[in-house]
Amino acid sequence: MIGQTSKSATSAIGIPALDISHVSHSYGKRMALERVSFAVESGSFTVLLGLNGAGKSTLFSLITRLYATRHGAIRIFGHDVTRDSGEALRRLGVVFQARTLDPDLSVIQNITYHAALHGIGPHEAKRRAEDVLAQVALADRMTDKVRNLSGGQMRRVEIARALLHKPPILLLDEPTVGLDVKARADIVAHVRGLVETQGIGVLWTTHLIDEIAMTDNVVILHKGMVLANGPATEIIASSGAPDMRLAFAKLTGTELD
Repeated sequence: MIGQTSKSATSAIGIPALDISHVSHSYGKRMALERVSFAVESGSFTVLLGLNGAGKSTLFSLITRLYATRHGAIRIFGHDVTRDSGEALRRLGVVFQARTLDPDLSVIQNITYHAALHGIGPHEAKRRAEDVLAQVALADRMTDKVRNLSGGQMRRVEIARALLHKPPILLLDEPTVGLDVKARADIVAHVRGLVETQGIGVLWTTHLIDEIAMTDNVVILHKGMVLANGPATEIIASSGAPDMRLAFAKLTGTELD
């Protein structure tokens, strides 16, 4: 099954799946991130929570090397994304906020094209594509064109594609934006299942409180700064609020959806 090999490997390493250390980034004179630090452990579901404009997507772009890191360090299983980007990024699966599938290709064509980019041969690519599509309950749609899928199904294809090269950590940037309530719940449940059954680490960015479980680690990012970082229950308790929504409001002076 996808991910089982990486589970044992990550346990042996004993270092964070993702380590963000004192990362800052600016656009001209505007500071987007200021000395951001936190870690995502293997086998954990970490939520990066913040309003639109908090800096979540900027950080996501730095982790994935869409932007260059100039201040601070980002490491994936100990590999620096700047100095050792190949080793770092091959351990990373990514689901971007914007749709990145080709709507005129079939589901399996989208996935096998991605496999070729990772140097996976045609026979192995087909086998892995069938495997990951079965995991997201879309094996029966593999020959359909992507444009004929629902928004939730498209997102599941993107998750399947991100798992194709068996990464031990998965990053998802606002993955439920534009989906209905049921589709959102299905996506969240599926990714949580990957954490439980395959031991991967997950960084899930969102501005939606109802996507957080009390068992999650939560990083509250506001105006480019980390205001809280730890288990959801501890953040709530230390804020003196009765729930995460009010804890966020108390810490930031703003409210979430």
